[in-house]
Amino acid sequence: MKWTPLPTGGFTGIHWARPGATNGVDPYLVWAEADQFAGYGGKQPRWLPIALELNPGVSIAQLLAAASPKWLHVPPVYTSATAPQELRFCTARVRSAFFRHIGPGGDLHALVKRLELGLPVGNGTDDPPGHATPHGSPPPGGRRLLTGKVMGLIDDSLALAHANFLDARGKARTAFFWRQDREGKGAAPAALGYGHELTAADINAAMQANVFGGMVDESGVYTTLGLSTLGQKSRGGRVQFHALDTAASHGSHVLDLAAGPRTVEAQIANLPPGFDAPPSWNDANDDASRAPIVAVQLDYHTVADTSGGSMNVHVLDGLMYILSCCAPSAQIAVNVSFGTLAGPHDGTSLLEAAMDQLLALCGKRLAIVIAAGNSYQQRTHANLTLGRGESHALHWRAQPDDTSQSFLELWLPPGAQGIELEITPPGRAALPALRLGQSGMWLDGGTQPVCGLIYPDSVATGERGTCALLALAPTFSFDKDTATSPSGVWQVKLTNTQAGRVTVDAYVERDDVVIGTHGGARQSHFEDRFYNTSGDPGQWVDHPDNPSLIRRSGNFNSIGTGARTVSVGGTRISDGSWARYSPRKPDPDASRPERPGVVKVPDTHAYSDENPILLGLKAAGTRSGGVARLVGTSDAAPQVTRRILNRM
Repeated sequence: MKWTPLPTGGFTGIHWARPGATNGVDPYLVWAEADQFAGYGGKQPRWLPIALELNPGVSIAQLLAAASPKWLHVPPVYTSATAPQELRFCTARVRSAFFRHIGPGGDLHALVKRLELGLPVGNGTDDPPGHATPHGSPPPGGRRLLTGKVMGLIDDSLALAHANFLDARGKARTAFFWRQDREGKGAAPAALGYGHELTAADINAAMQANVFGGMVDESGVYTTLGLSTLGQKSRGGRVQFHALDTAASHGSHVLDLAAGPRTVEAQIANLPPGFDAPPSWNDANDDASRAPIVAVQLDYHTVADTSGGSMNVHVLDGLMYILSCCAPSAQIAVNVSFGTLAGPHDGTSLLEAAMDQLLALCGKRLAIVIAAGNSYQQRTHANLTLGRGESHALHWRAQPDDTSQSFLELWLPPGAQGIELEITPPGRAALPALRLGQSGMWLDGGTQPVCGLIYPDSVATGERGTCALLALAPTFSFDKDTATSPSGVWQVKLTNTQAGRVTVDAYVERDDVVIGTHGGARQSHFEDRFYNTSGDPGQWVDHPDNPSLIRRSGNFNSIGTGARTVSVGGTRISDGSWARYSPRKPDPDASRPERPGVVKVPDTHAYSDENPILLGLKAAGTRSGGVARLVGTSDAAPQVTRRILNRM
């Protein structure tokens, strides 16, 4: 059993096995090059999508002036009139030459602070529009920018023609809709350069063209607009479906709770919750039910990306798109009911820092509301403190028949220099222990990596301490040429060789199946004999005296721990208690040692369950008159978004 040194990156040209090469880098970029982009379709991109942060005092215009459009393309939205002048975050598509220029002595070395990989499977890797022309040209004018209060949504499938998203005249309230993947109708928004955009005029025309017997054929509308089911075969042979030909879609459900004609409070007043309550747009105090909507539909490959790495690019682009549709005087509340599980959880991830700066620059005219997550009971978080000479082992179960990659992040606080990591694959002997600054791949006798451990001194994905990334190949593949890892329990042994005590958090990344897709993902999790789910409250794992290293507290949406965004947990209508899947406060582990800055409790809460038996809330299905019940803090966040917009 041995580790194989990391290779030289086929795209970046970086010799990752060189001492210090992985320091300050996104470890997911290192892994992507180590396994030759197997987790992203197995094809090296022509252009690599990234999200980046510039050093203080550096502008995006300065970055573009120092670079060449032959190897760096930043969407024009980041330099347009609607972008805050002092913004130091942007997305980009880069060629391999970019990595030479950000290295020591390069033209961009003093400008770029950090960057993260943002690569979904299906979009963003082609030649960007105008990549061979000078930077900085603004998008074409002529768009009438929205004023007043605006509801923003970043989510997945949205039933644009649903009656709950029309105004009192039966016209679309969705002023602008941007679908980020390659499918659908409409031109790419000039400010972003990819995906397809629809305006209210496009939606209204499609509805008018599909009126039969005085009623709109909504299925016909979605076919006209290219939003109907699109069966796409993935590399592994699984078929992914788009959700508008199902009874429920996440985006439609969330938007109804944020901006539909009936509030949850109105439903509660007519218990049991139902849709016979009066429409809110008759309520002079509910501006959200009348406000224009700007909606962004995430690339489905981003939604299904188990590394969580491509969400940074697409959420940040989505926020900039929403701002580009609004006048400087507009008041905007944006709901994001998506997220990931791994990450620093201290607000220093690149996307969280970008959202915080956007909110600071835009002031009170912008709010971003984020669901706190549904992983409280999923056993995806472990917390442990090691004294000198102490060792503890985590047991991470990789599921059989998992066609997606799995990831475990071990976050260490600043100054933790002496933690050794020893990995034991299922049914095998232990691999040699690695220390800070060391990395390697395990080939298991083959030519492709089965797993990788990237353990640098510092990372781009957080700013306090460092992260060791353990990445696993799928445990199953339809493609015989794809490397697979053994399913079962992977043991991760941590040993502290330094003086003092060190607290470590371990987070398993999200790997579930989203609504409307069949991707073959299976969520991995920790196992521990002390993890007690019995009915005795004194033995619950939530109790601070329970010895289990698996802690429910700390399971939190990793893009929702910023200082200025609003995170929302879920509670029950019946008694106001916390939903079992939601983070809650007070924190049951408040007395437990923790890394600096970690956020474990939501900023606020709203309803997400009716009672302990009837989970979730009812809201719009994918067709007018249809009602669907979905469960999660995705139900809670849009209610808070609605309140914030109404109070603006």
